[in-house]
Amino acid sequence: MNDRIEINPDVMLGKPVIKGTRVPVELIVRKLGEGASIEDLLDGYPNLKKEDIQAALTYAANTLANELTIYTLKTAT
Repeated sequence: MNDRIEINPDVMLGKPVIKGTRVPVELIVRKLGEGASIEDLLDGYPNLKKEDIQAALTYAANTLANELTIYTLKTAT
């Protein structure tokens, strides 16, 4: 586990957050995907550091890299 990301069932219902905050990894990734810049996030969440944002992106990428996708075949009827 990344030293900047924590999962605690008592914080944000167990969603991965930046350690010591209630800022979910999902929020960071979503905001960046919507066009926010790193500077926008740092301004909007002054308790964040650039390294926290990088850690959130790495965590998200690692989670996707380890995701298991199960495909089912459709049969002709």
